[in-house]
Amino acid sequence: MADEQVAAKVSRDSGVWLVIKKRWRAWLRAFHRDFGYLAIGFTVIYAVSGIAQNHIEDWGDVSYRNYEQTKTIKAIPDELPDDQAIAIVTGMVDFGKPSSSFRAGDEIRLEYANGSKVTVIGEQVTIQGRERRAFIGVANWLHTARNKKGWKYVADAFAILLLYLAISGIFMIKGKLGLKGRGAVLISIGVAVPIAAVMLSGPDARKAKAEPVETAKPAENDNGIKFLPPEEPEPPPTKVEPEAAKPTEPAEMKPVDPDKPAPCDPFGSMHGCKK
Repeated sequence: MADEQVAAKVSRDSGVWLVIKKRWRAWLRAFHRDFGYLAIGFTVIYAVSGIAQNHIEDWGDVSYRNYEQTKTIKAIPDELPDDQAIAIVTGMVDFGKPSSSFRAGDEIRLEYANGSKVTVIGEQVTIQGRERRAFIGVANWLHTARNKKGWKYVADAFAILLLYLAISGIFMIKGKLGLKGRGAVLISIGVAVPIAAVMLSGPDARKAKAEPVETAKPAENDNGIKFLPPEEPEPPPTKVEPEAAKPTEPAEMKPVDPDKPAPCDPFGSMHGCKK
């Protein structure tokens, strides 16, 4: 009886494993689909704001729209104290407390930290302000999650969601359209593009191109006359001490026999030497 229960349990477990083995790709596709729907809103926000930030040098800051308004008011009396005159203009535009203020005669200027300016000259008020655009301004604000208490955790969750979509997409399809064929080629291209960008124009590549070869530059005095820096003097030649002359030993003197004739010198004798 016990053997039959064990066999039934093994058969049941193996059957569950076979179902999991056959159906795991279907479950992966189902989760990929649902998480893809969930990520649509985040993807649109980050895609649009990313394009705007990539082209900020060409388009400028598209998050805000500049505007200018003029209106006529009753002239502020010159005898009114400066703080009261500035308070009147501040309450009129309702921009909050200005970062700087200036008054000279009938002219009052207010500047604000967001770039807005208010100028009063006599009875004319000129308001130069900035207002955030409806969609792109909010998208750019959400793109950078720094100093945003709750949103940075939402952004982290979206980043993890993107990782799941990227990794699950690798194993969704098998065969020639998956990792064994076209999928592997496309993955390799997607990985090679950022690697090539870093190698060709990354920070290390730009640094290597920007390092100039150091050359001696002519200096310039107070009169504008350029001159080259003095060359380093060559070291003086090393003086070689001559060796001390060794005393020559006198040649050994041999006694001369007066009865024996001197040897004949063939080059010094007129008649040669007799053999």
